[in-house]
Amino acid sequence: MSEIRHTDDVIAQLEAAREQGLKVEIVGGGSHRHVGAPRTGVSDMSMAGLDGIITYDPDELVLTARAGTRLAELEACLAQKGQGFLFDPSGDEASTIGGVIGASVSGPRRVSAGAVRDYLLGFEAVSGRGEVFKAGGKVVKNVTGFDLSKLVCGSWGRLAALTEVTLKVLPQPAEYRTLSWAGLGRSAAWEVMGQAMCAPADVAAAAYLADEARVMIRLEGFGPSVSSRASLLRDLLARFGKPDEQAGLAALQVWGPLHRGQGLAEASTLWRISVPRSAGLDVGLALDRLNGRWMADWAGGLIWCETHTAPDEVRALAAKGGGHAMLVRAPEDMRAQVSAFHPQSRAMAALSERVRRAFDPYGLFETGRFPDLGHAD
Repeated sequence: MSEIRHTDDVIAQLEAAREQGLKVEIVGGGSHRHVGAPRTGVSDMSMAGLDGIITYDPDELVLTARAGTRLAELEACLAQKGQGFLFDPSGDEASTIGGVIGASVSGPRRVSAGAVRDYLLGFEAVSGRGEVFKAGGKVVKNVTGFDLSKLVCGSWGRLAALTEVTLKVLPQPAEYRTLSWAGLGRSAAWEVMGQAMCAPADVAAAAYLADEARVMIRLEGFGPSVSSRASLLRDLLARFGKPDEQAGLAALQVWGPLHRGQGLAEASTLWRISVPRSAGLDVGLALDRLNGRWMADWAGGLIWCETHTAPDEVRALAAKGGGHAMLVRAPEDMRAQVSAFHPQSRAMAALSERVRRAFDPYGLFETGRFPDLGHAD
């Protein structure tokens, strides 16, 4: 397919694909191509050329950019004004903002600041019909009609091709502090995270690196406030020992392993298990019994794990905890047989199908990446 530079190019390519009977995979920076089943006979539609910041109003805390704009470019622009995306996205140098939204990428701060869907104010996209449509607006208070912005977050390019997005931005904190307790067992770790989250300390992020038996608590804000809250946590959690402390850039860098499961980057099979925080400990203990390697983010509500246990067992474990498990990375033969997404109930699967057909009646975006391999009931 030819390079895309404008919304009209997207329309033309989708119309051509429909005429030729082709399936279309929307590609941003390619950071998540490993998610889902292997694809054959599919045309890639690269959105990387549809880039650039359209408007940025620091006073109104709103930024509009084309979907193919690199995340790094946007973050560098925002940093000049001391602002940023507080849903804590992460990616490689090729990652685009459209890809971040499509894959719903939110980092450790999500437990306190919210997810990408909470910051997407509006967008422009092209449906599988080849029609341009818009949703939301360019002001923070604009909430009218059905909230399509939340629908496209995590849609993985199965509904429409995003061409333009408008996001809320916020000032970056003036100071960062990370408190770390090493050598804590599983139960103690959950107690530390739970007490920290319940304390009047405005915790920004909380995580547990199981391999290191290390709990991390992050505080952000103005200097005096951060110091006061750090003192409160040291006193509250004194029985667990004196924590190590990092400040400034070092306080952020120690969170690198939690972004997209980077601490398990060498794992050939990587799962992302989302459960209520109260169930995270049981999931972790079960993974220990299965000889899995894991770490917990979002105060215990998100588990990244490497395990060679049968996929059905992993998903049963997640379901028992009231959550779901996503297969993020695996060898091709496994991805061909195991759905990336947790199986839905028949009713939910039928609803999802109807929603997709409303946006994509010809099935242009049904590339076989996320096949229906069974139901939860």
